[in-house]
Amino acid sequence: MEFQISLPATSANLGPAFDAAAVALDLGLHVRARKARAFSITATGRDREICGRVEDHLVLKTYEDVLASQHRPVVPLALTIHNDFPIGKGFGSSAAARLGGIALAVHFGRLRWTSARIIGEASRREHHPDNAAACWMGGVTVARMCDEAEAQVARFVPKGRWPLMLAIPEEPLATEKAREVLPEKYSRADAVTNIQNSMLLLAALFQGNPELLGSALQDRIHQPYRAQLCPLLPALEGLSPKDGVLGVALSGAGPSVLLFLDPKLRADRTKARIEAHLGEHGLIAELVEASIARRGGEASFLRRSR
Repeated sequence: MEFQISLPATSANLGPAFDAAAVALDLGLHVRARKARAFSITATGRDREICGRVEDHLVLKTYEDVLASQHRPVVPLALTIHNDFPIGKGFGSSAAARLGGIALAVHFGRLRWTSARIIGEASRREHHPDNAAACWMGGVTVARMCDEAEAQVARFVPKGRWPLMLAIPEEPLATEKAREVLPEKYSRADAVTNIQNSMLLLAALFQGNPELLGSALQDRIHQPYRAQLCPLLPALEGLSPKDGVLGVALSGAGPSVLLFLDPKLRADRTKARIEAHLGEHGLIAELVEASIARRGGEASFLRRSR
């Protein structure tokens, strides 16, 4: 019997909410699987060359690792993958792939894992829980590891309309490289400011108050240091509500940028202003309209596992 799961792209960190909060996006990694005599992959969509390579495939590697750790036999699978979002550009592609592999292992290995265990396993492999939580639960999530096996997650869907724009550069950026530029220590003032802004940001999303975004997305923990690797960020931070942009944040570890748009203005006109602004700075990016995904991988997993 065929098993299917859809896992959304995510944008983590959300300005000041470093390694703590993320939002699910309406772009997905769609995986279909059935038992086979040997592993195989048919891939379509973005980065299909990477998605279709059986060797060292993150979905299959995770699937095999989880089954081996639980002393379950590894059943070869034939996968069909369609991917909507770019790999290695700040949209949680590794978290989605790992969750896909874990979901396959839980299903075909008949493991009785809760969502907390599934997110915890993905978070342990990711070394932080934000992307994994949003990818599995959908909406906006705040997450922390409570032990080595499980994660604690709070999830909500923001009130009102939250149109988004993704600014995607041509070249990817390895998360490890983005981590290397971060300092080992921060001042008390920087830490306090980020705590205040993170709480203000979550309140703005929960209450549906986009007017707070401009200040709530300000960060002192990672974006100032990663800007040197992500030139789109400092350029796009120059936009304001008069341009139709309410707030800007690095998407994950970069290099892409997440823009919150004014819902009262036409997205195509805002997009044109963003393109012109980037052109003035000698920069080019693919601009993709998006919105917050209300559901994550858990919804399709539970539906298919009944």
